[in-house]
Amino acid sequence: MSAATNRAGAAGFMASGLGLALFSSAVFGLSGSFAKSLLETGWTPGAAVAIRLSGAALILVIPAVVALRGRWHQLKDNWLTILLFGVIGVAGCQLFYFNAVSKLSVGVALLLEYLAPTMIVLWLWAASRRRPRALTAIGTLLSLGGLVLVLDLTGSVKVDFVGVLWGMAAAVCLVIYFFITAKQNDTLPPIVLASGGLMAGSILIWIAGGTGLVTMTFATADTQLGPWTTPWWVSIAGLVILSTVLSYVTGIMAARSLGSKVASFVSLTEVLFAVVWAWLLLAELPGAIQLAGGALIVCGVILVRIDELRADKRDAVEPGKDHAALELDHANDVEPVPSERVH
Repeated sequence: MSAATNRAGAAGFMASGLGLALFSSAVFGLSGSFAKSLLETGWTPGAAVAIRLSGAALILVIPAVVALRGRWHQLKDNWLTILLFGVIGVAGCQLFYFNAVSKLSVGVALLLEYLAPTMIVLWLWAASRRRPRALTAIGTLLSLGGLVLVLDLTGSVKVDFVGVLWGMAAAVCLVIYFFITAKQNDTLPPIVLASGGLMAGSILIWIAGGTGLVTMTFATADTQLGPWTTPWWVSIAGLVILSTVLSYVTGIMAARSLGSKVASFVSLTEVLFAVVWAWLLLAELPGAIQLAGGALIVCGVILVRIDELRADKRDAVEPGKDHAALELDHANDVEPVPSERVH
C-alpha cells in the first residue's frame, strides 16, 4: 500500500464521525493536564476556569452569531436553559473539577466525575421507588465498586478527602447539566448553547472572583509539560483552543455524524486519553488498584448505555407503562450538547 493511500485512509478516518469523536475525546482529555501545569505554578482553579471560559466564549461568539441570524428570538425563548447550563454545567462543573485536579491525580478526579451516570440511575431509582432493569442495576453496582477501588481506602497512598469531595461535587454538577441539556429546545443550535453557556459561566466566575467568593491568583512562571518547559500562555492556549473550542466543535460534528448515543459511547475514551496525557505530560499515573477501579466505573457506564440502546429498540412507551418506569428505562438517556462532558 502506497504512502499516498495511507494518507488518504488516515484523512478519511479523521473526517469520519468516529475519527472526529475520538479526536474530540483526545483533546478534551488534555484539559486536566493543561490545568494542572498552571496550578503547579501558582494559578488558582478559579483563575484557570475564568481564563478558559472567557477565551473560549470570545472565540465561539462569532460562529454563534452566524448561527442565530434571523433567529434571535431563540435567545429569549431559551435564556433560562443557557443561564443554568453556563452557571451549573460549565462554571460549576469546571471549577469543581479543577479544584479536584489540584488535590488528586487527573485520572482519579475525572473518574469521580464520571460517576454522574450512576448518580442519575440512583436518583431516578430513589425518586420513583422502582428497581431499574438488571443490566442497569449491574452497571450501577460495578461503578460503585469501582469507586471503592479508585478511593483505595486501604492502600498505602491516601487519597485527599477534600479532593474527593470536589470530584463528587463536579459529578453532581454534571448530573444537573445532563438534565438541563436534555430539556433544551431542539431549535437552539448547539454552538449557540455552547457559546452562551461559556459566556454566562465566565461572567459568573469573574463576578465571584471580584467579590472574593472565588480566589483569583494568576502567575507568569513557565509551565512544565512533559520534557518541555514552556511559557505559561502555552498551557492557556492549549486549554482554550484545544480542550475547549476545538473539542466542542469536533464534538458537535461527531454527534451529528454518529448520533448522540453512539458519540456518547465513544466519549468514554476521554478517561483513557486523560490518564495517558497526564502520564506523558505530568508523569502521574493512578495506582494499579485505582486503574482497576476506573475500568469498573467505565464498564458500569457502558452497561447502562447498552441497556438504554436495547430499550430504544422497543416501543418508546408500552401500553399501561407509567412515567416513572419510563424514566428508569432511560435512566441515563440525557444527552448534553455538544458532547457528554464539559471539563
